[in-house]
Amino acid sequence: MSGKKIAIVDLGTNTFHVLVAAVRGNDFEFLHREKLAVKIGEDGIMEGRISEQAFQRAVAASVHIKSILDRFNVTETKAIATSAIRGASNGQRLLKEIGDFAGIKANTIDGNIEAELIYQGVRLAIGLGNSPSLIMDIGGGSVEFILANQFQIFWKRSFDIGAQRLFDKFHQHDPVSKVELESLDDYLDQELTPLYNAIKKYNPDILIGSSGTFETLSDIYCLRQNIRLETNDTEKPIDILFFHKIFKDIIKRNRVERLQIPGMSEMRVDMISMAVALINRIISVHHFTQLRVSGYALKEGLLIKLINEKEIQELSA
Repeated sequence: MSGKKIAIVDLGTNTFHVLVAAVRGNDFEFLHREKLAVKIGEDGIMEGRISEQAFQRAVAASVHIKSILDRFNVTETKAIATSAIRGASNGQRLLKEIGDFAGIKANTIDGNIEAELIYQGVRLAIGLGNSPSLIMDIGGGSVEFILANQFQIFWKRSFDIGAQRLFDKFHQHDPVSKVELESLDDYLDQELTPLYNAIKKYNPDILIGSSGTFETLSDIYCLRQNIRLETNDTEKPIDILFFHKIFKDIIKRNRVERLQIPGMSEMRVDMISMAVALINRIISVHHFTQLRVSGYALKEGLLIKLINEKEIQELSA
């Protein structure tokens, strides 16, 4: 498909993502996807700063991303930064360096906009139907929760309880100890009271996960079930009963042992214990009949937003 080349760059807390698409009207085709383990929240997120080592990794990753944009002759780039950068005292300095060294101009977005874009991406990937579902996106710095159906958002909120923050606060032993998990559950119950109230109000049957941890869990599930995924599949298989089993398996293993799980991502292996413990807590406080995984999230939602805005501008011109 020919058309205008648009790139979405997501400067996340753990991972930098780049998505390149050819766009013609309201049609699009993905040309390239890549994710880079940058871990800008490491050794600093709890102090509200980005460490010098993380600075260097972020700038190097951005230079690499710029080479991708040049290779595909991208004509328009939309770059956004999320929790770790927006919450860091030196976050704006990092964005300036990324602009100076890589030529990528990025802006921070707040958690509410992040949740909205995640919803748009998930809605594009899978049919949500008429009943409310709970969408959950676990990042390194924040976690977004959205209660929505195919047509509207009923409630949304971003919480600063991302996997890197939880890892730094609770993961002092490897494997994580029972005491640490109990402390984590108590902490989540305090932090997530607004979410629990919203869940009671809207009573969702389905939990939909997007982004890294859920994709890794789906990869593990597919390997165990001999399920072959196609590259254009926008929903990734998983089973809620399987989650209960893999949760117990992951939290009893140390890092080396977690890496031995077929399908485990080295990019996710350090913080996945905290991420699955968070998912488990959500499942424990409310009965979900189904767990689904969306292959799309924030960056696809942002692409759709840009396409729709251009369509509106063309119609009104």
